[in-house]
Amino acid sequence: MATGFMPRIIAFLLLAACLPAALADVALIGVIGDKAAVLAVDGGDPKLVKVGQKWNGITVLEVRKDQATIEQDGKKRVLIRGEHYRGAPGSTAADSGSGPKAVVLTADPAGQFYTMGAVNGVAVRFLVDTGATFIALPGGEAARIGIDYRKGPRRLSNTANGTVAVYQVKLDTVKVGDIELSNVDGVVIEEGLSIALLGMSFLNRVDMKRNGDAMTLTRRF
Repeated sequence: MATGFMPRIIAFLLLAACLPAALADVALIGVIGDKAAVLAVDGGDPKLVKVGQKWNGITVLEVRKDQATIEQDGKKRVLIRGEHYRGAPGSTAADSGSGPKAVVLTADPAGQFYTMGAVNGVAVRFLVDTGATFIALPGGEAARIGIDYRKGPRRLSNTANGTVAVYQVKLDTVKVGDIELSNVDGVVIEEGLSIALLGMSFLNRVDMKRNGDAMTLTRRF
């Protein structure tokens, strides 16, 4: 029995070495000025990682207020404080299309969910807002992205800041984490909006599950 046992153990170890590494869930806990980020991987103890330093396969490239740019699995990502990103070396279900794409967000101390995303390939910071019918962009953000929104239908809307002009637009792509949707309805609000809102024209096309301070968005198809 001993003769056949060791080859089986060796074969098992070789097979395990060939399997893809487990997914790593990375969270930005805080920042130290522009010098270092406090990161946690898979819910473990926080670790202070200086700019340029590599830890657990993650390199911190840049740190700003409430956000850090990291490189993981050969890809650059922007982490917002309290937001999680999941990634792994090599092929993953999200990369290969063999499984649902998902992103996990964590509420800030006020209970709000922020996330970095992209509109038409340009980076945008969103506030998740289930009360917004559409994705809403401030006028300045829309101009930065290159959206000629004034060609779209215009209407007036009553807000807390008074009556403002609202332009309806069609967004080519909206991406949050590994979830990218095409042909998404949006509006541009010229005044009174300071941050882009991730509204129901995006959220209706994903499954939303909240568990305490965590919210998981999963693409339906």
